[in-house]
Amino acid sequence: MKTTYLDPAVGQYLLAHTTLPDEILDALAVETRETTGDRAGMQISPDQGSLLTMIAQLCGARNAVEVGTFTGYSSICLARGLAPGGGLTCFDVSEEWTAIARRYWEKAQVAELIDLRIGPAAERLRELPVHPAVDLAFIDADKVNYPVYYELLMERLAPGGLILVDNTLQRGRVADPSVDDETVRHIRAFNDLVSADERVTSIMLPIADGLTMIRKH
Repeated sequence: MKTTYLDPAVGQYLLAHTTLPDEILDALAVETRETTGDRAGMQISPDQGSLLTMIAQLCGARNAVEVGTFTGYSSICLARGLAPGGGLTCFDVSEEWTAIARRYWEKAQVAELIDLRIGPAAERLRELPVHPAVDLAFIDADKVNYPVYYELLMERLAPGGLILVDNTLQRGRVADPSVDDETVRHIRAFNDLVSADERVTSIMLPIADGLTMIRKH
């Protein structure tokens, strides 16, 4: 359970009343823990996965983008929610971790929907055409570059399009003035940037490590 700022019993209750992941996602979560060790915490939680699929379905996403793919859990969830004829473009720097993602995309039968682009996302995103516009984007990558990814995606986002951003609560540390580490400073600055952006409406959701939903006007 990633939501460390919730009472553990409440967190477990929430998970117990959320649609469970299937065997493919469960197997991917296990392999990620076994293969990546301490890095496994980079994987989204099951409740986030269910939410990503539902949001993609609700907004009828056809052109989706993911920045930070890791071993592929979130990309499977996004791809499963795409409208017929839709596609997902994924950006990541690791051939090793995304090799796991590729295998599980095949198992989940979503591989044909996904275009993986390896390299620094700030560079590769600039190669993404402005048209067709992006309907839905998910950012879950290096925190220092969140503002860069956000602006590049805003340039390509359709009116009414959504950007979802992970890890925006930092285990609740963003609200603790005594915490002043580098990552928390970057996330606070990003959260302030979004809340002051008159181009969007946003809401921070206390799901997992914080998920911010941003809608372009």
